[in-house]
Amino acid sequence: MDNSESSGTAGTEAGQQDFGPQLEETILALLAARADTSTICPSDAARAVAPDNWRPLMDSARQAAARLVETGDVDITQHGEVVDLRTAKGPIRIRRRR
Repeated sequence: MDNSESSGTAGTEAGQQDFGPQLEETILALLAARADTSTICPSDAARAVAPDNWRPLMDSARQAAARLVETGDVDITQHGEVVDLRTAKGPIRIRRRR
C-alpha cells in the first residue's frame, strides 16, 4: 500500500496551502537579497522552501506572488513588462514594486 498521498508531503493540496506564508516570506527575502532591479522566478522560492520536492509548490508560489501583488509589495512581469497574473500565460518573473 502506498502512503505517499497521506504522508503530509508538499505535493498534497493541504501541504501546498500550508506553505503559502512561508513562500511569501521567501519571495520577499530573495528579492531583498538582490539588486533593486532584479527579478526571481516562482521556482526560486519553491526551491528555497522545499529543495528536494519543489515542483508541487509551483502553483502555491504563484499564488503567494499574487497575494504580494495585492499588498503592493511585488509586480509580476513577462519580458520586462508588468502583467496580470490571472491572464498571464507561460513563465513569469517577480520583482519588487517600483
